[in-house]
Amino acid sequence: MRIGIFLVVAQFPGQRPERVLADAVELVVAAEEAGFHDAWIAEHHFMSYGVCPSATTLAAVAIGRTTRIGLGTAVSVLSTRHPVALAEEAAMLRHLSGGRFALGVGRGGPWVDLEVFGTGLERFERGFGESLDVLVRALAGDRVSADGEFFRFREVPMVPSARMRPVVACTSASTLELAADRGLPMLLGMHIDDQEKAAAVAAYEARRGERETGHVAAVVGHVADSTREAVRELKEAMPRWLEPGLAGYVTVDGRARAPRDVGEYVDFLTRVHPVGSADRCVRTILRTAEATGIEHLVLMVEGLGDHRRTLANIRRLGAEVLPEVLRERR
Repeated sequence: MRIGIFLVVAQFPGQRPERVLADAVELVVAAEEAGFHDAWIAEHHFMSYGVCPSATTLAAVAIGRTTRIGLGTAVSVLSTRHPVALAEEAAMLRHLSGGRFALGVGRGGPWVDLEVFGTGLERFERGFGESLDVLVRALAGDRVSADGEFFRFREVPMVPSARMRPVVACTSASTLELAADRGLPMLLGMHIDDQEKAAAVAAYEARRGERETGHVAAVVGHVADSTREAVRELKEAMPRWLEPGLAGYVTVDGRARAPRDVGEYVDFLTRVHPVGSADRCVRTILRTAEATGIEHLVLMVEGLGDHRRTLANIRRLGAEVLPEVLRERR
């Protein structure tokens, strides 16, 4: 089993983005020292929810500060990137890290990013499959070409080239089907519970016709002396981040989107994920692995919004939770 951390690179009120970004690198270093297998970095634009606009760039900095831990993107938004350019970056990081880098990609949403970066709503709504195909070809061989609706270019060499299989964030049935059809593992978010994750895995396997062992599941991870204390801490802290952060999602075409009840969401996160005493965290991680069949979990550790306490959370998870989980799963 593999256990990593998941960094949204969250900006809480009163914090400056440049400090949050620097702190995120320190969190990766701490995760390596604590024994985590990898660290996955999220990408967002124009919002305080997450202040890392390039997960590959931040991963590159973290690669230079570490020697063992894996680095991944969770995710690089493919709808606003050229897939070949992203494949070039991924290949470069794969080589420079000695094989420690993994690429996660996602479709993103109908956000204003599409307007700013010029890729447009059509690319988001109809072009994700084509983008994914170009990316996969660019990461599978020494040369790549395209002759589709959104991408059309002559054959060119991939310099450097690297054989990689991206992970795909799946938040809809259509994206799940695209991943299954291409044999690409899924990244499932912390907004769904074990039953929903298990259902996604079952749907993937039914469509694919075989089992996939590379899926990744994101969960919240927070340990304290007691479950009551851990839940109280997150319920006090997380709304200060989520309320302004989630409001930063602006649709490109003015379409309405249902607002999320932050209180209910935090209650859900603390109830279903490894939040609590060390014993509860261990039991919850093992339960998730058993229920879903997913053997790779990444823990969102930033819920308190305080760098010193997040470092302590990572160290404590590494000392009190990881050894017990790995012992049980041997």
